[in-house]
Amino acid sequence: MAHVTMGATEATVFRTGTSDAEIEAAALKSIKRRKQTVLFWQIAILVGIVGMWELSSNMLWIDPFFYASPSAVVERLYDWAVNGTTEGSLWYNLWVTMEEALIGFFAGSIAGVFVGISLGRNRFLADILSVYIKAINSIPRVVLAPIFIMIMGLGLPSKVALAFIMVFFVVFANAFQGVREADRNMIANARILGASDWQVTRTVVIPSAMSWIFASLHVSFGFAIIGAIVGEFVGARYGIGQLISIAKGTFDAAGMFAAILLVMLVTLVAEFIMTLVENRLAKWRPQQHMDVQ
Repeated sequence: MAHVTMGATEATVFRTGTSDAEIEAAALKSIKRRKQTVLFWQIAILVGIVGMWELSSNMLWIDPFFYASPSAVVERLYDWAVNGTTEGSLWYNLWVTMEEALIGFFAGSIAGVFVGISLGRNRFLADILSVYIKAINSIPRVVLAPIFIMIMGLGLPSKVALAFIMVFFVVFANAFQGVREADRNMIANARILGASDWQVTRTVVIPSAMSWIFASLHVSFGFAIIGAIVGEFVGARYGIGQLISIAKGTFDAAGMFAAILLVMLVTLVAEFIMTLVENRLAKWRPQQHMDVQ
């Protein structure tokens, strides 16, 4: 008898003589069914949470003045999209925040990867600078916002600087650790074949660290958004953080939740795009056709 495991708790047993094509088709069908089940429960949980929130607000189980309601949040978001906000167009405010976050994200990611790989490949230099890196990393990054604004003003540079700092250390730590975790046997084999330090780094070390780097990038964009919004909280003329700050000052719960929802949607879209890029750049990795949870 032949069998193939489709998941953690289910297995399909095939009769003797079942062709490989039939086994593969059954496996693909099981994967599709699992994805549909996961999607169903994701939607069900979302509908349940939003529905309970709406019901609790309508029945006054929670105070709608402080917690608003999903319908009020959607109405406020629609009003902002159509009529604009007190600080101008919603889309302009969103673009300001996204511009700050994107510049900080790309600059922080590139610098983090470069420094992480460089120090990971140079143990002597890493030992010298490690105490300074740990000291700077121990500072809560959000408290740097007033300093950056004092030095750089209320414009774009101060928000980019905070987003950069938020991203850099996350990416740096993962890139550094990824380099240190590279297979020493593969490095030794490459050197035996006559590879230079740069060739070893490019063909062995960097591919080995890619999973670590992409893992950090998935969370780093969220940190870039946090940096931009915190900077706008402290001082800004436009941006989603400014809208949240104004809504807080006027006790506009629907406005605060609407801005938070907008940031959440943008971050999810960025996460989806990053996953597509990762899958394209890391085609060499074995495909996980059968997920075991």
